Amino acid sequence: MQWKSITNIDQLDAISEASFHQPQVILKHSTTCSISKMALARLERSTTPAHIDFHYLDLLNYRPISQAIAEKFKVFHESPQILLIKNGACVYEESHGGIQMEEIEEQAKL
Repeated sequence: MQWKSITNIDQLDAISEASFHQPQVILKHSTTCSISKMALARLERSTTPAHIDFHYLDLLNYRPISQAIAEKFKVFHESPQILLIKNGACVYEESHGGIQMEEIEEQAKL
């Protein structure tokens, strides 16, 4: 799986813009949380859909970006959390044990 690290708030605008051409996924991940590690490992064991870009945010190192994501895409902050961005908006979000590649792929098709 090829993760694109989010390390700058300005990247959120680029992700939003890219979502008009291809679905974008953001994983908000806490490196100290066992549930977050489990969700990340489950995603990485899955077959990665070629038509979706995957972005990774380390919550502990980039907390202000996490808050900016919540504000920009109008979601309540959770960790771990997956957001599917299409046409500039979050169209699907899930957290904890609900994070499943199959569901992400299905939602991306809608």
